Amino acid sequence: MAVRQALGRGLQLERRGRAAGPGGEPRGLGLPDRYRFFRQSVVGLAARLQRQFVVRARGGAGPYGRAVFLAFGLGLGLIEEKQAEGRRAALACQEIQAIFTQKNKPMPDALDIRRRQGFRLEDYLIGQSIGKGCSAAVYEATMPALSQHLEKAEPTGALPGRGPDVTPQGEEGEQALGGPAFPFAIKMMWNISAGSSSEAIFTKMSQELVPASRVALTGEYGAVTYRKSKGGPKQLAPHPNIIRVVRAFTSSVPLLPGALTDYPDVLPPCLHPEGLGHGRTLFLVMKNYPCTLREYLRVNTPSPRLATMMTLQLLEGVDHLVQQRIAHRDLKSDNILVELDADGCPWLVISDFGCCLADERVGLQLPFTSWYVDLGGNGCLRAPEVSTACPGPRAVIDYSKADAWAVGAIAYEIFGLANPFYGQGRAHLESRSYQEAQLPALPESVPLDTRQLVRALLQRETSKRPSARVAANVLHLSLWGEHILALKNLKLDKMISWLLHQSAAALLANRLEEKSCVETKLKVLFLANLECDVLCQAALLLYSWRVTP
Repeated sequence: MAVRQALGRGLQLERRGRAAGPGGEPRGLGLPDRYRFFRQSVVGLAARLQRQFVVRARGGAGPYGRAVFLAFGLGLGLIEEKQAEGRRAALACQEIQAIFTQKNKPMPDALDIRRRQGFRLEDYLIGQSIGKGCSAAVYEATMPALSQHLEKAEPTGALPGRGPDVTPQGEEGEQALGGPAFPFAIKMMWNISAGSSSEAIFTKMSQELVPASRVALTGEYGAVTYRKSKGGPKQLAPHPNIIRVVRAFTSSVPLLPGALTDYPDVLPPCLHPEGLGHGRTLFLVMKNYPCTLREYLRVNTPSPRLATMMTLQLLEGVDHLVQQRIAHRDLKSDNILVELDADGCPWLVISDFGCCLADERVGLQLPFTSWYVDLGGNGCLRAPEVSTACPGPRAVIDYSKADAWAVGAIAYEIFGLANPFYGQGRAHLESRSYQEAQLPALPESVPLDTRQLVRALLQRETSKRPSARVAANVLHLSLWGEHILALKNLKLDKMISWLLHQSAAALLANRLEEKSCVETKLKVLFLANLECDVLCQAALLLYSWRVTP
């Protein structure tokens, strides 16, 4: 029956071919013979072989020759069907992606409706210190105009969540804070060498402005002094797993709470006689998050499934950076912020872009011509291709998978173990010299797919390491698509049916919930970044792990 159908299809195509030229082109085009072969499609080639099979069958050719031509003809027919199936799958993925790209737009914050406010330090009421790093101090803040509105706000979850998948540790895990009395965090950069002019400050600290919104730089100083030159730092498109700077401006350095004890050396001489800082610096205004990832993990033990979703969020954020041709280069649990949804589940946000690579001229390929080239912060979590690089006239460091490697290392902390690339002693590994066999095993309670993925992310060779997008899709399929992966003969049409089901469920959940839960937000991210080829790569990777764990 299959042979008869193939022959019938070949005869139909043969009749069409007679109406056209010998090369499958309409008569009268006059194309040279050498071009006609390249214009033939797979369908035309299959029909041609099938016609030759019919001629040879009638002419009494040998059985071997008839079998060969039959196999070629039917094989190309199957290839044609596979290609058609692939085109349908790719088109469906594009349509789903277009729908959820619109759904994935960021929600407006409190300052979006006050576009002309918040560009001066005097606009804010500054509270206590949140923390400090090697280049800045962060303080909680609010705007007096928002105070009445915030007092009426309902209480929200606090630092240590008590969701169904979180086990609090100690008394700290049972505390709950009230409403967000200080909804903003103001980051005051330490200005040692940038000078005192606003233009010089913006230029020197331009990496901090990569996650700034379009409105953030339209204030008193930004509109005048921060002109984005060709080849300068990029402006990062918003993403739910990446911090958003809503205001950026320069101002005189104030004497804030704890300044004289926490960072006296970087204060200007007018505030501290032995201070080395300039009198003016850069201020960044962001959302105030309850805690960092390190603080969250100190008092909470997420379940294996929740820890998998937390790792997935980091991969989603890193993939967005790679798509924008930006490398963070300083990923660590101190630079990842956490907020909690209504169920107490953590949502992770990547922050602190002071060490990022965001140069339009080089993208993710950094020329490493000398040891003076900045390789980024946190040397412990530099990927092997970065830590082992040697400078030279043509040396280039590829950062396209470096942040994904760092996520693999941070995953150990998320799953309750010590980061193997921190500390000292025999358990301590160095990225420049470790071997994959030395990596500690994750607990057996962690799903097999997740354990395999973490090891894959920490592969020394970049060619063996999955990209952040493929890695994220692996976890998406593992979390939401187990019944699809259980099929022995998974076809693209089955995968598309599952994707359509996930799309409908995500759209319905978005409408029913006032605030999307973590799972729904992750599914929306998955569908907004849907690409058929990359999804198939992730499925094949999962199958290979399950066949040979």
